[in-house]
Amino acid sequence: MRVLGSFGSGLAALAVTAGVVASLAFGGTAVADDAADYPNRPVRIVVSYPPAGTTDILARIVGQHLSETLGQQFIVENKPGAGNNIGTEMVVNSAPDGYTMLLVNPANGINATLYKKLSFNVLRDIAPVAGIVRVPNVMEVNPNFPAKTVAEFIEYAKANPGKVNMASSGHGTSVHLSGEMLMAMTGIKMTHVPYRGAGPALTDLIAGTVDVIFDNLPSSIAHIRAGKLRALAVTTEEPSEQLPGVPTVGATVPGYEASAWFGFGVPKGTPPAIIAKLNAAVNKALADPKVKARLAELGGAPMIGSPEDFGKVMKSETEKWEKVVRFSGISVD
Repeated sequence: MRVLGSFGSGLAALAVTAGVVASLAFGGTAVADDAADYPNRPVRIVVSYPPAGTTDILARIVGQHLSETLGQQFIVENKPGAGNNIGTEMVVNSAPDGYTMLLVNPANGINATLYKKLSFNVLRDIAPVAGIVRVPNVMEVNPNFPAKTVAEFIEYAKANPGKVNMASSGHGTSVHLSGEMLMAMTGIKMTHVPYRGAGPALTDLIAGTVDVIFDNLPSSIAHIRAGKLRALAVTTEEPSEQLPGVPTVGATVPGYEASAWFGFGVPKGTPPAIIAKLNAAVNKALADPKVKARLAELGGAPMIGSPEDFGKVMKSETEKWEKVVRFSGISVD
């Protein structure tokens, strides 16, 4: 760079300083204006699974409230495939303007270790907005399955290695890893049958095509209450109030614990003011008595908090499931 004389340098410095100040001022105003006017068109919520699963159910419950609060439609788009990665990558590559949101779920943390060749990193490329809910998974079987307790199930699986078909909502989901964890901790062997979402997996479980699933409670609870499926245990440390009399897996297998968590994220680079506005709207939804009651019916505990709070959950859960994936030795690519 050519060095100017002292007078020229002073003028240049003043010009640059003025330009930077103006840029910052107008840039800050633009961001503030964007947030004040946001949203001024429909917002899409990308769900990386088919309809009828927990991610879809939660997106629609909270999305409806966001539509009412912010005055624009929040439209759920189901983009299943590649173990949750198609929908996630779509959001990562979307404009960081607040008009594309991701329903973040446990697979986003699990896939960071399970898939070796991902083109994105969720912790790096998705900005946390707000947590929604944490729910148990439930170990459930077809009513005709011979085992009625976790102990009986383990005994049966040990006597029939590889013959118990374990359904899941896809590779790398908490539904999948909850079963892998049980195998690792008990020495049983089951055959994993991955589906593209909980809906088709539950349909086949009810039909008796597969034997067991460790599904998120919200997508299974109606089938359990209707007697179409038998709940053997929940995967959390404590029993669920929504399934009275159903024990925990940990009561039979000490140290076993798993749960599913859900929230919203947006592409990295989305203006902080827009993230703050979305966070406030999500927290308002979670505090609404009707939404709280609906989530309670599904066995969920609301995760009201800041974007930073949800970011900590994303990080800690990614680290937790990394250990499970490495311990179980499973890999997809």
